[in-house]
Amino acid sequence: MSHENHEYQQELEKMKNMDYSYNKVSSSRFLFYVQVIGFVLLLFTVFYELWANRYQGKPDIEIQSSTLYTPEYK
Repeated sequence: MSHENHEYQQELEKMKNMDYSYNKVSSSRFLFYVQVIGFVLLLFTVFYELWANRYQGKPDIEIQSSTLYTPEYK
């Protein structure tokens, strides 16, 4: 009985080492990489939106001649 219990404990330890929730080193490494990838994606999205909606320059707008600083009347 002791031999079966020992084998069960070894198998349980193997499963715990492979399981994400029991292995703190691999879980923290995984979460770190998820955070880094998420941060990079966030930066990429923000910079893309800033680039897509960038200032295109002064538009050519026709202004009525009567509303200028020195108005011109017909």
